[in-house]
Amino acid sequence: MNAEDIFISTQTALSELALSGCTTASDHLYLFPNGSKLDDEIAAAKIVGLRLQASRGSMSLGESKGGLPPDSVVDSEDSILKDSQRLIQQYHDSKPGAFTQIVLAPCSPFSVTSDLMKQSAKLAREYGVHLHTHLAETEDEEQFCMQMFGHRPVGYMQEVDWVGADVWFAHAVWVNDEEINVFAKHNCGVAHCPTSNMRLASGIAPIKEYRKAGVNVGLGVDGSASNDGSHLLAEVRQAMLLSRVKEGITGYSLSSDPNRKLMTARDALYLGTRGGAAVLGRTDIGSLEVGKCADFYAINLNHLDYAGAGHDPVSAVVFCQPRKVDYTVVGGKFVVKEGQLVTVDEHQLIEKHNKASKKLLS
Repeated sequence: MNAEDIFISTQTALSELALSGCTTASDHLYLFPNGSKLDDEIAAAKIVGLRLQASRGSMSLGESKGGLPPDSVVDSEDSILKDSQRLIQQYHDSKPGAFTQIVLAPCSPFSVTSDLMKQSAKLAREYGVHLHTHLAETEDEEQFCMQMFGHRPVGYMQEVDWVGADVWFAHAVWVNDEEINVFAKHNCGVAHCPTSNMRLASGIAPIKEYRKAGVNVGLGVDGSASNDGSHLLAEVRQAMLLSRVKEGITGYSLSSDPNRKLMTARDALYLGTRGGAAVLGRTDIGSLEVGKCADFYAINLNHLDYAGAGHDPVSAVVFCQPRKVDYTVVGGKFVVKEGQLVTVDEHQLIEKHNKASKKLLS
């Protein structure tokens, strides 16, 4: 994989997201082979026209030191921190309406040292940027963290100064009530990835409990290795349906407990809009109102997919099988118009992506 592959795959993913109504995305890039850099992703995003929270991922704990990744893909902590600082200074825009913001994102407890976690947190807070990592995605992470660090995953985050309103975690499936309260107390955010967690059989995150405790929750489609479609509206629907499955597993029924409620279409849509903005620490996006950015998507309900559902448009776009949106506007500019991308040539992009994929698989 090289720099061109990073560029092409970024445009493919962001184009998929734009066609599903997404206006702002965060990506956790933590592999930089053959001279590729986070700069390649940032350049690609600027052409597509979506806002990007570009997360400078990192891996420093290889197999030889007890970590998960092969030693061939880890980097030195000194070079990671130097490049992180460079990216912040070169690209991070802290102003309202920013199209590019940098996030520091050591990959996971399996793949970075405690020292890198602490130093990343220190650097991020020096510059006022956010922090992100994978956490408690799989059940075996608890055993790994106990053996390696002497703490459960959330306790380990507390130990390395990784709790606060400037921190959000991907997945966060395997947590208990006490740990949910830690997130709530320190205003940590969670990126809920229902499709990815289902595909990998990782479990079901306690979203209802998070919301009840006041934890900010947004949605993640995750990468193409964990989810074969980057469709944000489909993820909204999946989050709602999976939440209802979880209620069914725990024996929920309307007749036995009328005071308990299932996740509604509006609850789920909140996760994909205002919830995501809150997780990213952005007050300038997430809803269409005076003082915020002109970011929105629009769907024409005069399609067969929505026939008979127009009496409640919000419920229609969540409950019905999702399709491509008709318009996506970011900062007042069209990225999708009449169902077509206007910033990149979709057919050329498909051709380039297929060619790059074939090369990697050959």
